[in-house]
Amino acid sequence: MAFKETVETFDKANSFHTFAAPMDELQTYDKILEGAEALFMKYGIRSVTMDDIARHLAVSKKTLYQHFADKEDLVYKMSETFLERAFNQYDAIAHSSKNSIEELSKISVCMRRDMEHMNPSMLFDLQKYHPRAWNLWSRYKGKVISESIMRNIRRGIEDGYFRPEIKPEIMAVIRIVLIENAFDDQLFPRERFSLADVQSQLFDLFVHGLCTEKGKKLYQKYKENTQITNQPNEAVL
Repeated sequence: MAFKETVETFDKANSFHTFAAPMDELQTYDKILEGAEALFMKYGIRSVTMDDIARHLAVSKKTLYQHFADKEDLVYKMSETFLERAFNQYDAIAHSSKNSIEELSKISVCMRRDMEHMNPSMLFDLQKYHPRAWNLWSRYKGKVISESIMRNIRRGIEDGYFRPEIKPEIMAVIRIVLIENAFDDQLFPRERFSLADVQSQLFDLFVHGLCTEKGKKLYQKYKENTQITNQPNEAVL
């Protein structure tokens, strides 16, 4: 099922990609979204202004406002695009994985890569200053992530990789809480902890809590293979 159908939050009447739109307009639209996302990820949302985005992309503010009503609209559309991309990425992982452990191993790699480029304040800014966009993220979290976790756990139990007494619904809630807690600056101050490291540690803790001995051995094997694969062979300038 497509992301928009799964989350059920996108209004067709407000669809931004229309077949009638000229290609150069779509390219400019996508360029703005990509540039805004990069700035939001690096600096957070509140500290980035429309002027900053215009300077970063070397376009006029008039061009920005031709495609987006205001910053709130831009943040919402950026969130929409980001979440759809994430949905497609993790959906592809689920369909390409041979088993539940391989799926978790691939998710771990993708998650760490994503977190290395995300400012922890971004989600806080969304929640406090952009409620419409935050509602989109909340629905994604509550439906897409939860269902994905429960599906994976049920698959792992059937394969003997996860403990049979595990309750998928409860573990899905726990996993989401762990994800959210990693962004809490009170628990993990940014000057002391890397968001990517915190998320990776919490992810491993969660997986080991699910696994049987059979599952732990297979998960460790996948992790070791991933580390070998990701070792650089030469310096890249």
